[in-house]
Amino acid sequence: MGNKKGNIPWNKGKTKATDLSVRKISETMKLKHIDNFAKWRAEAKLSGVVPESSKELKKSDDLAFLVGLILGDGNIYKFPRTECLRITLGTDKPKLAFYVVNIMENVFRKTPSMIKRNSSNCYNITFCQKNLSHRLEIPSGARRKLEIKLPSWVWTKDSYLLSALRGLFKAEASYCVHEKTCTYNFEFSNRNFYLLNEVEKGLKMLGFHPERRIYAVRLRKKKEAIEFRELIKFRTYP
Repeated sequence: MGNKKGNIPWNKGKTKATDLSVRKISETMKLKHIDNFAKWRAEAKLSGVVPESSKELKKSDDLAFLVGLILGDGNIYKFPRTECLRITLGTDKPKLAFYVVNIMENVFRKTPSMIKRNSSNCYNITFCQKNLSHRLEIPSGARRKLEIKLPSWVWTKDSYLLSALRGLFKAEASYCVHEKTCTYNFEFSNRNFYLLNEVEKGLKMLGFHPERRIYAVRLRKKKEAIEFRELIKFRTYP
């Protein structure tokens, strides 16, 4: 209830951490299972002010790219009430970091946070929301020994597959040319055997002839290395 002068609520600017009365009200409502914001939250979800965390993500090239990037350079952490997606990128590629933020805004309709680590030359791009693992079809936690597969919908369209490979290669690939011997090497490196299988399969489906190693999949033919680099716009961003 507001006062007579300015109709300012008595609890304006106060929180559970700073005011005993606000904390008591909050604890009482929690015990009685009263959600004071249920109506507002429902209306906000319908209007798009609050993103619907149970809604299926729209299939797109941006989503496919993000899935590939997460499988290469990201992780999903589970918490009791939410999930946290974190992508770590080197500060030597600031254009990639800002590009990824824009992609995540397009996919989730919400802006992630981006901070530079104090202890290393890396950016942490972080996004928290419920059901991320289920909606992205990416398992949470450590994935090194898991049977990692690209989502089935990625294989239904060449542009989706190319976008997913683009995300993977931007995260974990290197492009090298030895001019004297005219040797080309476009290499995707990863310790997960199953993910390497997916990359090899995807390249073959797009008409390339990859060379397989224990921890890498490589394009060694000059024509194919150059063509694939141009297809995925490797190290270039709009």
